[in-house]
Amino acid sequence: MIIYGVYIVSKSGGLIFNLDNNVPRIEHEKTFTYPLDIILDYSPKKVSVVFNRKDGINVGHILVAVNGMAVNGATLEDGRDVKTLLETANNYPLNLKFGRPKMTTNEKIFLASMFYPLFAIASQLSPENKSSGIELLETDTFTLHCFQTLTGVKFIVVSETGLVGMDILLRKIYELYSDYALKNPFYSLEMPIRCELFDSKLQLLLDMIEKTGINNLDK
Repeated sequence: MIIYGVYIVSKSGGLIFNLDNNVPRIEHEKTFTYPLDIILDYSPKKVSVVFNRKDGINVGHILVAVNGMAVNGATLEDGRDVKTLLETANNYPLNLKFGRPKMTTNEKIFLASMFYPLFAIASQLSPENKSSGIELLETDTFTLHCFQTLTGVKFIVVSETGLVGMDILLRKIYELYSDYALKNPFYSLEMPIRCELFDSKLQLLLDMIEKTGINNLDK
């Protein structure tokens, strides 16, 4: 079983903890002829696809290598400018490798703030009073599991599809949070969790369930 990430959202909607556990590196490689049939944006930090899609290469993907040479920002490892290289017809054909960019901390904070109102809307849409809100979101590539405590703190786990018993894992993470974060005299509520003991215990928990399965947690 694969756990992609763990997130903890405070009762006010702020991201106070996140762990990228086993995020797959999605890359697509293709040989192109001139001119390119995808449109790229060249910025000092990255070269990204802004229009068109082709063979798994989608808008938002970034250029990670040209002819096997890694791209650093807008230049190759040998110092050549990527834009100049790609806009020169004599350099083709070129083998280009694109990948999905890694989310930044600011992007994770933004997504956490978006999940908070969605959770509240789901609670209000329920035909029954005191709805628990969003507990499960399923897509074709991942599943999001959410557990909200009585104090409003949300524990979110993103995993591969088809897993069962994730409520057990969520409550185990809550126990670790209670034992190693809340009982830390230097931790303040609603603030980001920076506790090495909590980090290490959580990583051990995730490593264990990926090796032995989730059914062993309640033993």
